[in-house]
Formats: sequence, structure tokens, C-alpha cells
Amino acid sequence: MRYLASIIFVIIFGQNLNAQTYEVGLMLGGSNYIGDIGSTYYIAPNDLAFGAIGKWNRSKRHAFRASLLYAQFNADDANGDRRREQRGYSFSNSVKELSVGMEFNFWDWYLYDYEPQFTPYLYTGLTGFNYSAKVLDPSNGNQISAYSDKWSVAIPMVIGIKKSMGRRWVLGAEIGARYTFTDNLDGSDPDNDIGNGFGNLDNNDWYVFTGITLSFTWGRMPCYCAF
Repeated sequence: MRYLASIIFVIIFGQNLNAQTYEVGLMLGGSNYIGDIGSTYYIAPNDLAFGAIGKWNRSKRHAFRASLLYAQFNADDANGDRRREQRGYSFSNSVKELSVGMEFNFWDWYLYDYEPQFTPYLYTGLTGFNYSAKVLDPSNGNQISAYSDKWSVAIPMVIGIKKSMGRRWVLGAEIGARYTFTDNLDGSDPDNDIGNGFGNLDNNDWYVFTGITLSFTWGRMPCYCAF
């Protein structure tokens, strides 16, 4: 009976056990925000960002991915255009995000044929993040300060490249913009009963991670016949 149960277990679950290749690692780089204060450059990392990343390579062309990221950013109108320089606002903030989604490889990614692997990739999914809601205080020299701790969601749009380093390590580099569903990372659009807004209230804020990833991979040789 025990032998029969073992056979049934292998028949039902064996394929899935053999179809799992995992990666887990670290993310390190810089971050910047895009909004109503400071520089108008889209990719201009000026503060620290770091986190952790995990992947399940479900086929040669796609992987399910999850990541945790902490990113700081600051902005100063002194680094903006002439109009922003004259206005003179500045602020700092940070986000703590959890992102889940799917990574798509441009070329086959297969770590079991003993050949170096390299491919560009795209990633998208859904991101939830925590941040400090800000408000402009005219009574305090137009200082921008936090008034609440809030959560929001964002859509990540990431492009990157990755290369295998032997069979166990993967080195990657990526640039990832997050389109957020808030316009108040910088204090430009606070709650109506808190303060007045400024800037373009029709555009939400973005933030960007630019950096590298280093991950360790393990698992049995996968079978991609299921899907």
C-alpha cells in the first residue's frame, strides 16, 4: 500500500516537481521621481534603492516574478527649468513596494545546456507601495512636509538585460518606471481638506529604479511540456 501511494504521488506531482527552476537575489541601484518638482529628466537616479527579487522560470520565454524594493528620492526646483527655478520648491520621500507579475524573455533562457545565456527582457505586473503623503505649507516658508502615511498602486514597466554567470548565478541590469495612481508623492495634490495643489494636476507621479540584480538559481531540470 505504501509503495502504491508513492507511485500515485509521483504520477500526480512528479511533473510539477521537475518543472521548477527558481531564482532569488538582490537589487541595488538608484531611484528618481518624475512629477511637478525638480528635474524634468525621466532617467536621473539621485538616491538609493535596494531590494530583493525572486523568479520562477516557467518556460524558456517567461517567468513569474516578485520583488520587494525600498527607494528614496528627492527633488529640487533648482535642478529644473527656468520657471521651476524661480518657484523654488523641494521635497524628499521614499517608497516601500511589493511587485508581482510576469517577465518576458526576448530569446530562449535555458540554464541547463551548459552554454552561456543572455537575453533582453520586459517585465510588467502590479505594484503596491507605501509612501508619505505631502502638503505645501505657505505659513512655513512654502515647506513641503508629510501629513499622512498612505498606500497606493502602480503599473511597473521594466526593460532589462541578463546574463548567466556559470550555472548558478545570473547578473542583470534594468530600468523600471512605475506609473503611480497618485499625484501626491511631491505634495502637489493633497487631500482637499489639507491644502492647495500646484503644478499639473492632470498627470500622476512616476518613480524610476535604475540598477543591477544578482540572483542565485537552483532547481531540477525543468519540463516545459505542461505550458
